[in-house]
Amino acid sequence: MYKDFAESLQKFFEDYLVKERGLSRHTMRSYRDCFIRFIDFLSTTKRIKPKDISMSILDRDLIVGFLNWLEDHNRCSVQTRNQRLSCMKSFFNFMMYLDPAHLAQWKSISTIKRKKCEDGTLDYLSIEALALILQEVDTTNAKGRRDLALLSLLYNSGVRVQELIDLTPASLSTSGPHVLKVFGKGRKHRVIPLDQPIMTLLTSYMREQKLDQQGRECHPLFFNARHEKLSTPGVGDILDRYFQRAKRNNPGSLPDKISPHVFRHSRAMHLLQAGVNLIYIRDVLGHATIITTERYARVDSKAKREALEGAYTSIGIVEPQTKAWESNNQVLNMLKNYKF
Repeated sequence: MYKDFAESLQKFFEDYLVKERGLSRHTMRSYRDCFIRFIDFLSTTKRIKPKDISMSILDRDLIVGFLNWLEDHNRCSVQTRNQRLSCMKSFFNFMMYLDPAHLAQWKSISTIKRKKCEDGTLDYLSIEALALILQEVDTTNAKGRRDLALLSLLYNSGVRVQELIDLTPASLSTSGPHVLKVFGKGRKHRVIPLDQPIMTLLTSYMREQKLDQQGRECHPLFFNARHEKLSTPGVGDILDRYFQRAKRNNPGSLPDKISPHVFRHSRAMHLLQAGVNLIYIRDVLGHATIITTERYARVDSKAKREALEGAYTSIGIVEPQTKAWESNNQVLNMLKNYKF
């Protein structure tokens, strides 16, 4: 007999992820979002309601179908697909101990391979493209001034979206030296220097919103009409609004799509192109290892190489033909209401 899906999932979250592994709230949200997407997949493609989900139907083919659905219908990147796979594997590894009677079934799911990502693909904006987006913000009203402060800080600091959402007035040091204190991924604290223009913008914004007053140090720095901190989709919507306007007004100057994370990539690339050391960029972005930061150098080198190749072509220089071997590159409510 199979275990109940809802009870198993709750044990996974409360007993394993929280008590045993002690994961951060950021990671917990990621697990939650994964299973919300999974339940949505079952509802829309299999017509299975959350209350009717049975552990007996959860097999390797179903999970692979879910991952493909994420890419095909949700337009998720390969990186997101692999992250969702890691969440699912963690759950079914847990099930091996909770329900060893069906060990072979859970083990087969855990053998699903990560999908290979194309190395070196990284979306980022030029400084000119970034300026086109920010120029679309209407600063004649309070909402526009908030949006300009939000987007400017998102780029200037290179923080992740969740890190931006979690900021409070206490995160900012308004008296020199100007820094932003971030509590980020992996429960790590880091300090990011801010220049005077962004501090002037933020100081003006906080004064207007009365966030500089005593007792409001822990209020969300950026909030909605209900004075609650913004959500990740909310930040994405703010950015997309100005991106679409800039794209209409400047056809051909901007990419087809954008996300808040592109601002983070853009900041890293601009720092690199300005000659900033990779170690410093690593510390600003909060990467656990310099290996992660090095991908920006690889992408920048690729862009420079392609520019040189284009220059060769434009003046009629023909490069030797590349040899073949040289080019071979080797439940639902519980989840939604769960407090993290």
